[in-house]
Amino acid sequence: MLYYICLLTKYKCSLFCPLNLLAEQTLNNHSHNNLVLNAQKTVEIIVDFRKHTAPLPPIILTDTPITSVDSFRFLGTTITQDLKWEPTITSVIKKAQQRMYFLRQLKKFNLPTRTMMQFYTAIIKSILTSSITVWYAGATIRDKQRLQRVVRSAEKVIGCRLPSLQDLYTSRTLRRAARISADPSHPGHSLFDLLPSGRRLRSIRTRTSRHKNSFFPSAVGHMNN
Repeated sequence: MLYYICLLTKYKCSLFCPLNLLAEQTLNNHSHNNLVLNAQKTVEIIVDFRKHTAPLPPIILTDTPITSVDSFRFLGTTITQDLKWEPTITSVIKKAQQRMYFLRQLKKFNLPTRTMMQFYTAIIKSILTSSITVWYAGATIRDKQRLQRVVRSAEKVIGCRLPSLQDLYTSRTLRRAARISADPSHPGHSLFDLLPSGRRLRSIRTRTSRHKNSFFPSAVGHMNN
C-alpha cells in the first residue's frame, strides 16, 4: 500500500491524494483563495509500506523542487513516514509535565480543589487531549501508560479522581463521529453506513493493525459498542 502525505503548508493539508493530482489541486486551491504557494515552506512526506519500493521523481512547484522529509509538524501533531505517534506523545507529555509545576504551586498555596480542577482542565488536560482522536488509538501500551501517569500525578496533587485518557478519547471520538455521520457534505460521511437493521454501523474492513487503529475504523467500533 502506497500513500502520499504531501504538500503540507500552513494553508492546506492534503492527505492520501494521488501524486499526479495533488500538486495541481493544491495550486488551484491557493489561486482560488488568492494565495501564493511558497515552495520553500512546502514539504513532501511519502508513506510507503510496500515491501519493494522505488524512488519517486521530485515534485516541482513554481520551478522549485519540493523537499522530501521524514516527519513534519502540523497543527501541533508530528506526522512521520511510518505513521507512529511516539514523537507526538513525547512532546505532549513534556508540555504537560512542565505545566504540572504550576499545579503544584497552586496546591502549595492551599487553593481550593475547584480552582485546581479548573486549572487542570484548561492548562494540562487541553494539552493531553490535543488531537487525541488522531493518535491515541494507534499509541503503544507503553505510551498510553506514560500519558496516564501524568493524569495520576495530577490526581494526587488535586486530591480527587480525574477522567482517564481512555475515557476522554472514547467520548471525543464518539462526539466527532456523530458530527461526521450527521454531515452529508463531510468526505468521511459514507464510512458511517447503517446496516439494514438500522441498529449498527457496517464495520470497516481492515487488514493491518495500523488501519484498524486509525480514526474511522475505531469510531465505527465505538459507535457499535
